[in-house]
Amino acid sequence: MNEIEIPEAIRENVESPKKSGLALSMLLVLGIVLCASVVGLVSVWLFSSANKSVRQPINDSTIESGSPQPEVKLEQAQKPVISPPQAQTKPAQPSGDILGHLPYDLAPESELTAITADGSLRMRPAAAQKFQQMQAAAKAEGINLVPISAFRDTKTQEQLFFDVKEQRVQDTTKRAEVSAPPGYSEHHTGYAIDLGDGNTPATNLEPEFAQTAAFGWLEQNALKYSFELSFPSDNKQGISYEPWHWRFVGDRDSLETFYKARNQKQE
Repeated sequence: MNEIEIPEAIRENVESPKKSGLALSMLLVLGIVLCASVVGLVSVWLFSSANKSVRQPINDSTIESGSPQPEVKLEQAQKPVISPPQAQTKPAQPSGDILGHLPYDLAPESELTAITADGSLRMRPAAAQKFQQMQAAAKAEGINLVPISAFRDTKTQEQLFFDVKEQRVQDTTKRAEVSAPPGYSEHHTGYAIDLGDGNTPATNLEPEFAQTAAFGWLEQNALKYSFELSFPSDNKQGISYEPWHWRFVGDRDSLETFYKARNQKQE
């Protein structure tokens, strides 16, 4: 059977739509694939950014660089801040002087040593040692330094202040010019000593002691043994001149005992 021969023009018109449809289909599939790829990339980027902002830890470098920080919960933001209690400032302590005399603590009995053969006069060890050296040096030059009084307890000072005041019918202020009230005597410290001249005992505890050979020697030599005059004339404490009253300032404790008190009085 003979095939029907199709004219060339008709054959081209029939095949042309087939080719066009195939091309269109391929373009459509390609477009869908491209769109899906773009959407997938955008989704991955958004998810990555969101995850990074949520999980980013807070540290010093993040704060210092100004990077955004996680949002603070309301409960944390509203939590009250409790300030530590403020230290109480102690008021300045007054000097505590009475009629020009400064308070001193009693030297412990266990820390006193005798400076006389009968043991009736005692001082702190460092002061006692230096006094005995000074006394021996004075004796070698013909000077007779005699200790009259050294450490005194509170009871002895009460008798010297109140009993003598009554005997002499003295005003309290006048009595304080020549004797300290109990608790305010340098003799309590174990560093103070009253000295006399054994060759002129009539001058003991009198202003005339300043004219004796013993006082002259002390003026020239007492500082070599760390003794100084406690109440020179016109002293700032307003105490009467006592040329017989000397105190030891040859170690840290004695220096602090007298000079801290002195500076406190002058403030």
